[in-house]
Amino acid sequence: MPTPTNAADHIRDLGAYVTASPSSFHAVHEAARRLDEAGFTGLDELRPWGGGRPDDGAGKYYVIRDGALIAWVTPGSAGPTTGFNILGAHTDSPSFKLKPKPTTGKFGWLQAGVEVYGGPLLNSWLDRELQLAGRLVMLDGTQHLTATGPLLRFPQLAIHLDRAVNEGLALDKQQHMNPVFGLGDPAGEDLLGLLAARVAGKNVDPAKIGGYDVVVADTQAPAVFGAKGEFFASGRLDNLSATHAGLTALIGHASTPLPDGAPVAVLAAFDHEEIGSASRSGASGPLLEDVLARISDGLGASASQRRQAFAASFCVSADAGHAVHPNYAERHDPANRPAMNGGPLLKINANQRYATDAPGAAFWARLCIAAGIPYQEFVSHNAMPCGSTIGPLTATRLGIRTVDVGVPLLSMHSARELCGVEDPYRLAKVTGLFFRTAA
Repeated sequence: MPTPTNAADHIRDLGAYVTASPSSFHAVHEAARRLDEAGFTGLDELRPWGGGRPDDGAGKYYVIRDGALIAWVTPGSAGPTTGFNILGAHTDSPSFKLKPKPTTGKFGWLQAGVEVYGGPLLNSWLDRELQLAGRLVMLDGTQHLTATGPLLRFPQLAIHLDRAVNEGLALDKQQHMNPVFGLGDPAGEDLLGLLAARVAGKNVDPAKIGGYDVVVADTQAPAVFGAKGEFFASGRLDNLSATHAGLTALIGHASTPLPDGAPVAVLAAFDHEEIGSASRSGASGPLLEDVLARISDGLGASASQRRQAFAASFCVSADAGHAVHPNYAERHDPANRPAMNGGPLLKINANQRYATDAPGAAFWARLCIAAGIPYQEFVSHNAMPCGSTIGPLTATRLGIRTVDVGVPLLSMHSARELCGVEDPYRLAKVTGLFFRTAA
């Protein structure tokens, strides 16, 4: 698909990307499919990569590690000390992950054993048609993506059996968060068989499944709504909205002539951010440094020149943030009230839970002004400490100056989140300029 050139096209394409990405593994698979169509070359970590670019101009590459993807465009003019402009995001979202021995149930119900993944708003997952999606790894090491379509539901207890429910709903993660998926005797059913049967185009023997990483995902289609069509509702906007913005911006960047002195443009879409990023495919792991080092090696950089390149580099950590909630305005900073469709957020925290500093903020401001888009600052209420992002992790691990930004949301960590129609496109637009502009 051509790179979206307006907010309406961008939001439709974001909806298509989210729908195709019920798990982090699907998200990188769909990203790789789009990159392939745009002429990028997929690389294998187990093989030599050769030079950082071909002799006849810019190189367009990507590499996948589990549920993470790094993609980049190397200008033909790049040398050993050329910096990297990195858009960092993540592919995972709060959810539930399938446990070992997943087929359970009682009283004639079939249920799935799941473990809470990250920090989902539990009540938002009730009474929805849900699917299982992820990867199956066979005993011989081959991997298959699977997605069941509507299969599961967390049924809420009727108000007649809990008269005080509207005074406070308390959900026990072990007792109450066991979704139903059918009727029958668990001893005679096999949930893994259902997953194996939903692998597209393959005849997969469930007895030969050696391991799996499978999560629960909402199946409701994304939708534009509101009095003027100004809202967009979808699952997994945290953080596929930023992954998609970086992906579309990088593809658009690669399709146009690159200016002299342009940095190496990088999209880093990590996994496991929602559970702390401490994994081989998370931002605390070595993935980004491994890839940047191999790019530098291909450009003939010495160890000292690589450090020069890192010093000339810049990272925009793009993750969702909070728009002011009209019913809970007291939970927000009284002077900084980000509005939906007011532009992407610049996220600031005195304790470096976000990595933004003054020089980074000034660079972000210049980019937004040059791109012709508004932006707005976000800072937390002092009595309500904020979460964190991949930004401080990247800055700490690599020493690269980093700012934290993101699309403002309501209902963050809900099964179905809400953003403005304009903001994802604006994030993509300024990211496209960022990829071309040395800090």
